Amino acid sequence: MVRIGIVGGSGYAGIELMRLLSVHPDAELAAVTSRSEAGRPVTEVLPALRGLVDHSFREPDPGMLGDCDVVFFATPNGTAMGMARELLERGTRLIDIGADFRLRDVAAWERWYGMRHACPELAGEAVYGLPEINRAAIREARIVANPGCYPTAILLGWLPLIEAGVIDTGYLVADAISGTSGAGRGAKVASLFSEVNESFKAYGGTAHRHHPEIRQVLDASAGGPVGLVFVPHLAPMTRGMHASLYGRLSDPGANPQELFERRYRAEPFVDVLPAGSHPETRTVRGNNYCRIAVHRAPDPDSVVVLSVIDNLTKGAAGQAIQNMNIMFGLDETAGLDSPGLVP
Repeated sequence: MVRIGIVGGSGYAGIELMRLLSVHPDAELAAVTSRSEAGRPVTEVLPALRGLVDHSFREPDPGMLGDCDVVFFATPNGTAMGMARELLERGTRLIDIGADFRLRDVAAWERWYGMRHACPELAGEAVYGLPEINRAAIREARIVANPGCYPTAILLGWLPLIEAGVIDTGYLVADAISGTSGAGRGAKVASLFSEVNESFKAYGGTAHRHHPEIRQVLDASAGGPVGLVFVPHLAPMTRGMHASLYGRLSDPGANPQELFERRYRAEPFVDVLPAGSHPETRTVRGNNYCRIAVHRAPDPDSVVVLSVIDNLTKGAAGQAIQNMNIMFGLDETAGLDSPGLVP
């Protein structure tokens, strides 16, 4: 059994971790922390976990967490890096669902996140936790930087075309839509029901923190800088993410459907839909799948990729558990093979 600690267990990603780990055949939840709920039974705060999680929230203590095999950080940016050195010295492996280790360029990270990095020497060691490109490195990693939700949906949609060299990487457009749970569980006016319901809006069109993360992976895949326009949107739904990706084929004779099917044939959590399909967010609600459809637009040189995930599962906690399974040599699908919740 893998002994697990969760830091930040009272937020949405932490709750999703506990939900999924409670039925994982090889996971033992050893500690759950929350500064705001310390001392309270988990099930008093989260009644949905009654009978599944028999723990009380505790203050985060590196000494206690250091007895775990792996610690998940489902915390605000800046938290994981403050405890990383001490936990690694104790032999504990880390999976950060926040952004502390996603960018290899520390100076760029500090510009985008507005704080000093507490352990810049570890940023270069951390492995970016997108299993579909880094499975071998994840297996050996001490630190895994779990990808953001927008990057997961967008990268899985672009990679087959970029890897095959059949798309013009000078101008890639990504319109992506998220449910409100992506903003976290804290009370914010912009996330109130009466503010979000029956409305739809774009935000962060000129500067979103996921932009450099997406660029980092696309640049590496393309072998040089790409041109990326990324505009996130907020939709009046709780969970789910839909990315619509637009580009121009540099090889008009390419067969995108065939490329996607071949690239993801062996991937347990990427489902390439039949030609002409339109994926829906409800089909991935509560599970770890990314469902993708690819279309040739009426303009013969244009391609449209549609990619959907659950922002809390494949976009956060589910992918983190997928990474844990890889790190500890477990069945990659363990604890994650549930269907979507419909309706």
